[in-house]
Amino acid sequence: MATVAVHSAVLGEGRPTLPYAEAGEPGGTPLVLVHGYLDSWWSFEPMLRRLPPGLHAYAPTQRGHGDADKPPDGYLPEDFADDLIAFMDTVGMERAVLVGGSSGGVAARIVAGRRPDRVAGLVLLGVPATLADKPRAAEIWDTIRQLKEPDPQLAAAFSEGLTVNPMGRGFLQTVVDENLKAPAHVWRETLRGLLETDLRATLSGILVPTLVVWGDRDPILPREDQQTILDAIPDSRLLVYEGVGHVAYWEDPDRVLRDLTAFMAERT
Repeated sequence: MATVAVHSAVLGEGRPTLPYAEAGEPGGTPLVLVHGYLDSWWSFEPMLRRLPPGLHAYAPTQRGHGDADKPPDGYLPEDFADDLIAFMDTVGMERAVLVGGSSGGVAARIVAGRRPDRVAGLVLLGVPATLADKPRAAEIWDTIRQLKEPDPQLAAAFSEGLTVNPMGRGFLQTVVDENLKAPAHVWRETLRGLLETDLRATLSGILVPTLVVWGDRDPILPREDQQTILDAIPDSRLLVYEGVGHVAYWEDPDRVLRDLTAFMAERT
């Protein structure tokens, strides 16, 4: 098992301070793991503690989430993308493979499209091409737009509904506890940004090698959605995980790491 250490990255004037988890060999290939909506670095804990030799992973908690600073605004996808570049600058990382989980892949691909000099490869784990046409996303927004404070029952139902295979109760409870650290305005404004931004446009101009992973029992994203990503990114390929839901890196972190390692080996 890899040792996971937690640090803080002070991104500078006008930007938040972000906690981040770090694991792996100091001289290993750098990865930046980007979590999804309401999550924190903890979402990648199963991958971090299983990290194989030769990799060096960083998993920042994004603004407004977990124990990160919680400014009153700045929750559009491009804001999270700008923070990612600032994070890489702060920890002294010139170039990395960006691994985006769920909606975290939107910020990751914005960086890949705008700053290909900083991105050695892009891995999208259950990432939407768009959310504007997803009934489940619309249903969630109808509830969250009226939210006055974080809702424990809603957080639990949301997390438990993302997977097909049974997850450890302790892990899921920690995920829920982390979700509840985000104030209501972060729940609202982050989802609003994902719904109102033209997410398809964030797929344009990505020329870095891209691996797309999708569980065929994803309750949110259909296969056609992933085809949109493949059609937009020239150097991309899809791996379908049979019998897996939306969060493959929770349900089968070992397989994700094997496929990630193989993808990176092909590019070096």
